[in-house]
Amino acid sequence: MERGLAMRIAWGVMGYGRGHAMRTMSVLPELMKEHEITVFTAGDAYEVLAPKFPTVRIPMIGYRYNDRGRHSLPKTLAGNFGPVADLLFKGAGTAQVDREFAERGIQLVISDSEAWTHRAAQRLKLPRISFDHVGILAYCKPHFPPDLWALGMRDAYGYRALMGVPERILISSFYPAEPAYPGVRIVGPMLRDEVLRAKARRGDYLLCYFNKGEHQFLPHIDRALRLLDVPVVIYGTPYVGKVDNLDFRAPSNEAFVNDLAGCRAVLSTAGNQTIGEAIHFGKPILAMPEDAFEQRLNASMIERMGVGMAGDLKNLTPSDVDRFLANDESYRSHMREHARDGRAEALDTLRRFIAELSVARAPEVARRARKPMGDALSV
Repeated sequence: MERGLAMRIAWGVMGYGRGHAMRTMSVLPELMKEHEITVFTAGDAYEVLAPKFPTVRIPMIGYRYNDRGRHSLPKTLAGNFGPVADLLFKGAGTAQVDREFAERGIQLVISDSEAWTHRAAQRLKLPRISFDHVGILAYCKPHFPPDLWALGMRDAYGYRALMGVPERILISSFYPAEPAYPGVRIVGPMLRDEVLRAKARRGDYLLCYFNKGEHQFLPHIDRALRLLDVPVVIYGTPYVGKVDNLDFRAPSNEAFVNDLAGCRAVLSTAGNQTIGEAIHFGKPILAMPEDAFEQRLNASMIERMGVGMAGDLKNLTPSDVDRFLANDESYRSHMREHARDGRAEALDTLRRFIAELSVARAPEVARRARKPMGDALSV
């Protein structure tokens, strides 16, 4: 595999939820053997990545919730007013990112749906690579079901307006799509070392994962799960301990992967990373999407692929789960044709992209990176 010069890289990671951090962790250790990489992130991703990698905390845009566990538009707008203003009008957070880039001599940006690093690269004229799942909406030909078409086109346009079109685009997805731009490469899910080490087993329990369980695990969800005739292991809530048939567990990468490998089936919010890992282990998925287009599309694709069922987080009933479990053998029969591990291909592609961009831009970028800080910030 062609490898270019060693580069000083800023790696932006969207901080909302843990999926972006898990994708980053699957490739970052190998690339750090070849390049000097600093992670820029916030929120949940900061808590996951900061203990393991050089990490800078930055602002974040994220959803806010109402008392019913759903996204609240008024609260989201109010809660993100400051960060969005910072991003659009070059506030203190933007200045911090520029300063960190200058002090570290950043030469290239890789971003997983992270807006501050994307826009810093545009502003400082640094080459950039997009590496995420959302790119399947923004940089691929539309593949949305009719009931989601308008929302999909809106979100794709909004993402491109915020992030632009990077020089190179790498998309990790549990389902395929057709690129709409040159320089786009699509690979399978990023399977972490913990996932690759684990062996699939057939247990009797349902594994539940909520990416924002402090908001999503509401009384009707608790009731629906307690009324099931199967044990339930739950991650992502503020609770720990056993109550009736429910076993609430604290966050742990190793323990979660072990429980995922050994469960009967999965009930989860509809994040790309969790779905890809569940398919790898041959576990049917009852996908409970948040009120976000990407998750709603993921749930729709699960049904289209025949590996699970789309559910309704705000109206879940025991009969929904029973119906899902009654069809688990049918879902399991479709798993093998869809199981993919995109990590090796992603690493090869990232190395190639970095080499191409380092050859094309290294002299100019190196000259800019070594200017005094004041000059660098004025570029």
